[in-house]
Amino acid sequence: MNNVRSQPDSALARARHMLDRGTLPPAGIVNPAVAQSWQRCLGAGLQPFSHHAGVDPVSGACLAQAVERRRDLLLRARPVMDYLYAQTEGAGGMVILADDHGVVIDALGDADFLERADRVALRAGASWHEDHRGTNAIGTALAEAAPVVVHGGEHFFEQNRFLSCTAAPVIGSEGEVLGVIDISGPHHGPHPHSVALVRTAGHMIENQLFEARHGDALRLRLHSRAEGLGTLGEGLIALSEVGRIVGANRAGLALLGLEVADIGRVRIEEALSLRLAAIQDYGCRRPGGVVSANGTDGRSLFLRIEPGRRMVPRPNRAPSLEPLRDALTELDTGDERMARAVDRARKVASKPIPLLLQGESGVGKELFATAIHAVGPRRNQPIVAVNCSALPEHLIEAELFGYTPGAFTGARRDGSPGRIREAHGGTLFLDEIGDMPLALQTRLLRVLQERQVVPLGGGKPTSVDFALIAASHRPLKAEVEAGRFRADLYYRLNGLTLVLPPLRERSDLAVLVTRMLDSFAPDAGLSLEPDVAAAFAAYRWPGNLRELANVLRFACALIDSGETLVGWDHLPEDFVDDLRRPQAAPVGDEIGMATLRAASDSLIDRMLAASGGNLSEAARRLGISRNTLYRRINGRR
Repeated sequence: MNNVRSQPDSALARARHMLDRGTLPPAGIVNPAVAQSWQRCLGAGLQPFSHHAGVDPVSGACLAQAVERRRDLLLRARPVMDYLYAQTEGAGGMVILADDHGVVIDALGDADFLERADRVALRAGASWHEDHRGTNAIGTALAEAAPVVVHGGEHFFEQNRFLSCTAAPVIGSEGEVLGVIDISGPHHGPHPHSVALVRTAGHMIENQLFEARHGDALRLRLHSRAEGLGTLGEGLIALSEVGRIVGANRAGLALLGLEVADIGRVRIEEALSLRLAAIQDYGCRRPGGVVSANGTDGRSLFLRIEPGRRMVPRPNRAPSLEPLRDALTELDTGDERMARAVDRARKVASKPIPLLLQGESGVGKELFATAIHAVGPRRNQPIVAVNCSALPEHLIEAELFGYTPGAFTGARRDGSPGRIREAHGGTLFLDEIGDMPLALQTRLLRVLQERQVVPLGGGKPTSVDFALIAASHRPLKAEVEAGRFRADLYYRLNGLTLVLPPLRERSDLAVLVTRMLDSFAPDAGLSLEPDVAAAFAAYRWPGNLRELANVLRFACALIDSGETLVGWDHLPEDFVDDLRRPQAAPVGDEIGMATLRAASDSLIDRMLAASGGNLSEAARRLGISRNTLYRRINGRR
């Protein structure tokens, strides 16, 4: 807070103005906080020109009690006071810590100034509350609960006007004022950065106290920028076991749009677009991990989650948060095989190593390739995808290598650079490379070896530089052995092979369903009926993620406004037939439905056992609401 630096005579004039008229000076003439303080002092009957202002310092026993009462504050503040004094040493001043009653409980400073300060009882044991010392930085900072500068003649009592003081309150994690940190010096020589210094010191002490108070709790560190995490400006939030915000620093409250009165009353779900269970899962699985979320005002925030000493790690729990700015990690939703693939891909994403993605159709090979490109050094350049199975054989060559004008009948008049040249500087993704004809495999191998491409119709070779990712649903090693794929091209492509698991073998189906439903119907809160969830879990998903996405997209289109459960009526009829066929074919539809009901009951029982009987946790794992699960359990009794 900037302050008007007035000469003693002008300060005296302002005092006379207030005494004579009983009103504040016109706006802009004096700092409002100082003016309000003078008004309070006058209202309390204090006399600004008294030469015997103040009260005697407390006794040694009372000072010891005050120190003991704020021992945590003193322990965390003393290293900060040492730092603060080092910044001002030689300026002829002192650093002071006072408690919430304005009693000085610690001080250090230059010897000459300490002697002068002692004459006005600016020492340990003295009360600098406004009621005792009039307008002064310590007392007024307490009254205003904000940083204050009181310069020279702005002190209420004349005997204190040789001082220039700057103070900031220290606020506890529950919003209470714990004390004040102050820099005081001679009137003629205030430190030019005193306000910034005491603000910073106050925040340092507050954050130290927060860590000491809430070390056992689940904690969130947040900032509007990822780079701000771990800095002095980060917000700090502590959560109870049921997700209630039980502690916060001022930055944390501001970032979440909360007030001090909200501490102890508001749950984290009311302030962030994240569920408590998701935060707990991610914190236990990846303590210290960073995620992104939105506040209630839509502001984007970055969070580091720290589980605290009370939480027991649960390594088998699946994370349900999307990690920060890492497209690869977004694909890790709890399945161990996918997690290994993600970790290995990240290790080579920045290296000139070709990648080969293997897996059934629909497992997400193109999505995985796009994520690898997004985290690599070429992410600001294009990724060019070519599906080798989707183009007629006679067009693949022109599509890949380009052509000169008039190279063949139907060619564009100005020719084409080709997809390989378009990928220069970026990434070339060759999907379904196993379907490429042998003749073109030879030409592609030459391009990869020489890093030059010649268009159809002739012309000058053009140098190309790109990262290469290839994919195929065919097992290329077996294709090589069968003579359908060139061995030398296979080994050129196979810098690292990653096998993506089919959906039926993944353990994260419930998480994938929840994520897709949230994507297709934002804010609808959709989940699967238990019977449908059981059928999904038993189904073999021949179309993998592509089939799952199509089914859920269809369901979201059919579901009525206000409905929250996806049931059998919302699914495509042919898909329902596929779901029922394995169980129903031998014995009829009624028995088939009974089998699905039994599968549903079995799935619910397994999830309840895995969750230790916790209904909320079991419902999260099933991808349904707690109320739905409760009704389903009661329906079996």
